[in-house]
Amino acid sequence: MANESRYSRSRSNKAVLDRLYLTSLLAVLSIIGVAWLDTALKALANDVGDDVKPAITTKLPNVPGKTLSAVLVSYPPDGKSGAQHYAGSVFAYVVSGKIRSKNSATGPTRVYVAGESFFEPRGGEHLVSENASAREPARLLAIFIADEGAQLGRAGN
Repeated sequence: MANESRYSRSRSNKAVLDRLYLTSLLAVLSIIGVAWLDTALKALANDVGDDVKPAITTKLPNVPGKTLSAVLVSYPPDGKSGAQHYAGSVFAYVVSGKIRSKNSATGPTRVYVAGESFFEPRGGEHLVSENASAREPARLLAIFIADEGAQLGRAGN
């Protein structure tokens, strides 16, 4: 009888340990799942993630057929825009934060900080435009010179 009792307790302890192990494993997998889901949702939310507000559009009286347009582009942390082709030339000034940018006509990816500017010539493809920070928002002022009536930007290939 003593051996049966010891055997029963051993099986009972093993069952408790198995349940504890399984519960711990499920807790860890739940935490990993929540973290993955959070990352996936953030990635989807930031697939485009920019906010573009027109500032001004005006004909250039000294350059017939051309228009100057300015837009303020705001990026949340980790926000970005998709690739684009522009109808004209673009001058960009970083108002706040840090902007990561790359244009097919101007060289490698570069990070610009508040107070810096860059130029993108007509015909280039804007490959990267994004907030270089995962914590702080960023804004830039983009000034376009394009043909009158031209669509400023269109999604890239």
